[in-house]
Amino acid sequence: MSVLALRLAGPLQSWGAASRFVRRTTESAPTKSGVVGLLAAAAGIERGDDTRLAPLAALRFGVRIDQPGTRIRDFHTAHHAVTGKSMPLTERFYLADAVFVAAVEGDHELLAGLRAAVRAPVYPPFLGRRSCPPSAPLDLGLHQDRSLGDVLAEVPWQASAWYRRQRRHDPPAGLPVLREATGAGETADADTLRDQPLSFAAEHRRHALRTVVTTRVPVPVPSGAPVWHDPLAALEEENV
Repeated sequence: MSVLALRLAGPLQSWGAASRFVRRTTESAPTKSGVVGLLAAAAGIERGDDTRLAPLAALRFGVRIDQPGTRIRDFHTAHHAVTGKSMPLTERFYLADAVFVAAVEGDHELLAGLRAAVRAPVYPPFLGRRSCPPSAPLDLGLHQDRSLGDVLAEVPWQASAWYRRQRRHDPPAGLPVLREATGAGETADADTLRDQPLSFAAEHRRHALRTVVTTRVPVPVPSGAPVWHDPLAALEEENV
């Protein structure tokens, strides 16, 4: 098995799993359906092609919250292109300035193809909604012979520099990880979310329930790199 890791960062993200009528909410972290949709778009899989979607939906999914961001609310309206009639006003929620590490585990060849697609996408990727493009390249590498849990614990902390400076006096005790259960033994304290994609067909999108386990991992940093910025480090170097 291999694991493909992605950095999901942008000014705005929105990962809805239970939107109803004119209220469009967002989860606190990327959903599996949203990330699988991003990968499917990058690979050029059309919305109604459930056959090509199935291998992507079968991948095991997890996400790490490196920078939780701030939940904000916006209002949206539109006009029908033909009739000019106003559409209902909708209430939409977003995550501002959030950063996540998302990972999918599965067959190496499939993930290698998805990594190539992410680096040269057929359709542009977006972070939950078309109005939310990523602010940096997504690819964090294809990790061969590693497990989902290993990669989510080992990929260096992806938080923005300003966020690290902000937290230097109050470092996080660990980074939350939301991942799919490995077996029945983990389901006792797990949550369920209707987020397992079955079809993205525009006329009838379908999702099944999936089990989500929440854990924490220590903040991982590159070997030899300081976790927190020291504002006096430059002065110390000049005095050597």
